[in-house]
Amino acid sequence: MPSLLFVCLGNICRSSLAEGVARHLADEHGIAITLASAGTSNYHNGEPPCSVSTQLARQHGIDITHQRSTHISDYDLPTFDRIIAMDRSNLSDLLALGLTNVSLLGDYGFEGKEVADLYYEPHRAEEVYEMIESAVQQIFGEMGFNLA
Repeated sequence: MPSLLFVCLGNICRSSLAEGVARHLADEHGIAITLASAGTSNYHNGEPPCSVSTQLARQHGIDITHQRSTHISDYDLPTFDRIIAMDRSNLSDLLALGLTNVSLLGDYGFEGKEVADLYYEPHRAEEVYEMIESAVQQIFGEMGFNLA
């Protein structure tokens, strides 16, 4: 089964939201895919998504309250078909591990733009949601999934 991992710094805002959006789209379209998210730091291990991401997801009919922050070391990273970093710092950290299955979420329709960190910029929540949803749709399309 194809697999996709979303990565940000703490796995409580952006990557957890991206996992939730991807899971929602996969369920909505009958897509069989393994989805996960993780952080490059372990600052928030075991914590639920931040309130901004949780509320934002809820506004779009998505429940991410069951998710918990996980560190990238909890996964066998090379086994994922794609690992999607939320910003260049995350991308750099992943590439430093020698991974070749990594890209930036902003590379999917946003000319390499980084995803704003809702921990520091909660006022950009809707912009972040729209960016994640659009990019995930493009990623799924490139993986051969039909979203029609």
